[in-house]
Parts: sequence; C-alpha cells; structure tokens
Amino acid sequence: MTDTLAPAADTADPMAADMHQVDQVIHQRLASEVVLINQISHYIVSAGGKRIRPRLVLLFAEALGFDGPERFELAAIVEFIHTATLLHDDVVDESALRRGRQTANALFGNAASVLVGDFLYSRAFQMMVGIKRMRVLEVLADATNVIAEGEVLQLMNMHDPDLDVDDYLRVIRFKTAKLFEASARLGAVLADAGRETEEACADYGRSLGTAFQLVDDLLDYGGDTRTLGKNVGDDLREGKPTLPLLVAMARCTDAERLLMRHSIEHGENERLDEILAIVRRTGALEATRDAARAEADKARASIAALPESTARQALLELCARSVERSS
Repeated sequence: MTDTLAPAADTADPMAADMHQVDQVIHQRLASEVVLINQISHYIVSAGGKRIRPRLVLLFAEALGFDGPERFELAAIVEFIHTATLLHDDVVDESALRRGRQTANALFGNAASVLVGDFLYSRAFQMMVGIKRMRVLEVLADATNVIAEGEVLQLMNMHDPDLDVDDYLRVIRFKTAKLFEASARLGAVLADAGRETEEACADYGRSLGTAFQLVDDLLDYGGDTRTLGKNVGDDLREGKPTLPLLVAMARCTDAERLLMRHSIEHGENERLDEILAIVRRTGALEATRDAARAEADKARASIAALPESTARQALLELCARSVERSS
C-alpha cells in the first residue's frame, strides 16, 4: 500500500506499527460472502492513500493518553467512511482515474460502485456499535449526515461561475473537513477528555481538513497527472468553481473571465492550457496556498494547550506537510 504523506509500511515512520494494526482491521472487516463486494472494496482500499483520517484518531488518542484497542477499530471505521465517499464521488463526478489507477466505477461500473460504497458505510456502522460508546455513534452519525449534505451542496454549485468564496468554503467544511473533524474528535472521545479539549481537537481537524482540500484544489491546476494520480483539470471538466478559478476570475481581464465562465458553465477543458496560464499569471495558486497555510495556522493554535508529546509534535508537523505537499 502506498501513502505519499507517510507510508504505513515505512519502518522509519514512528506510527508504522499502529498503522499496520489498522490495516489488519481493515482487511478483516472488509470480508463479505459476496465476491463482487470483496473485489471492489479490496481494489479501492489497496490503492492506498494518505490515511490522514485514521492517523488523526490514533494521534489524538495517544496525545491524550488512550492506548486501548478500540482506537484501531475507530481508525478503520473512518477510513471505511472515507472510502465509501470516494466510491460515490467518482460516480457522481464521472472520474476515470484516482491514485494513478482506474476508478472503481470505470472498472466495475457505476451501479456496483455505489452499492459497494453503501456496503462500506453500513459495515462502518456495524463496527461502531461494537465499540459500545454512544458518543462515538453520535459523532459519526452527524459526520456522515453532514458529508452527504456537502455532496448535495457541491452538486448544486456545479457550473456556477458566480459562486462566492464563502459558499465554496462551506462545501469544503461539509464535504471534506467534517470527517477530519470527526476523526480528531474521536481520539478525545476515546480518552474521555473534557468538552473543551474535545472541541479543541475538533477545531484542529476542521482546519486541517479545510487546508488539505484547498491544496487538493490548487493541485488540480498546479500539479501534474503522473504525480497526482488523477487527471489535471478534472475540476474544470466537472464544472467545479474552486478557489484557484474564483481568484483568477477576480484578477484577470474581461476576455479571460468570459473564457473561464464559459468553461465552468459548460464543463469544458479543451482550452485548459490557456486557463492554466491565467491561473498562474494572476497568482491564484499562491493565493490558494496562502489560504491553506492560514487554516494550518488555525489548526496549530487549536492544540496549543495539549501536553507536550511525540503525538502532539506529529500533529504539528502534519499541518506543514499537508499544506506544502505537491501530490
């Protein structure tokens, strides 16, 4: 399994042993008597990924002194929920490439991908019940509901070149940052931390998740397909008005703005090279990276009161690495 941020298989990674435990839980819990479910779920999970959400569960639990086995179950649960959202996202977005491989919907079809996403959601809730903590159920039930709202909000915003930045950020906070927030909060829940500490952990997750998505949106215009593992310009093809485009449209010439509006409205990326040049010339990539850095600074400030530990230091480092990454 690959992990471009910090590979679970990397023996230099101080969390390698814990992430290996999470991987074991994931593979045990994926088991189904239905062959196609096994094929699709193993296909997408084995593609790897950054596994940041499971790491947040583990790091916050460790930072607050909890070392029980439930942390591995919860880490696997949030990864299942995340994987389910990816399956559904790729169907909605008609994506063909993720993490350098064909998407599950491109390989197995839309219907199978949606249904296996549903399987992963329901398996995650089966696992939650086994933890026997009502607060865990509350946090994750709320998170999955908000994520679904975020998906619908994004759908409503598609092909709208007049979208304002606040509405764009609202989608990020619902669709992406909410699961980061829940993952961080769950570490505090496991440790029976007080409400103030729990909210501080949640604030960290929300800000980090927002920063992470801002960088993802930046890389859709400032990265390359081989490094990203997905096609550059996909957001434009899907008619998504993300921050790099919104900033560029506010700074470019009238003629350039008309070109960008037309491309968003019609989901066209035939003139992608021209739009990439506009985005770069207007400083939209730097502005988006700066916005991500501001969110990362909020995340760091949120955990200032946590006791010094290797886990807290890892959380601080995660802020910088998530924002300055190139894939």
